[in-house]
Amino acid sequence: MSKEAIASIGQPVRHKLLNYRGVVYDVDPVFMLSDEWYKVVAKSRPPKNEPWYRILVHNSPKETYVAERNLIVDKSGEPIDHPQMERYFVDYFDGRYIPARSNN
Repeated sequence: MSKEAIASIGQPVRHKLLNYRGVVYDVDPVFMLSDEWYKVVAKSRPPKNEPWYRILVHNSPKETYVAERNLIVDKSGEPIDHPQMERYFVDYFDGRYIPARSNN
C-alpha cells in the first residue's frame, strides 16, 4: 500500500544524505524502475512501496530518481538552475515551480 507523497511536481527539495537541491518533475506512487537498478543504485535500500521522485538536480545537467525517505522540502527560496527547467516549468510562484501544460 502506498502513502500520499510529501512533495508534488514543481516542489523544490533537498536530498537528506547527499545534500543536493533540485525540483520534482514527476512522482511515482511506488518504485517503478527495474530490480537491477534498485540493487545497483539504491544502496540504502529505501522502501519500494512508498513514493519515488524524479528530480532535476540544481547546478547540474543530471536527473535523479529518489525515494521519499531521502528527501525534504527545500524552503530556501533559492532558484533551481537546470538545463531542462523550461521543458517542465513555466514560472515560479509562492515557493513552487508552475508545471508547463502537458500535451497528453
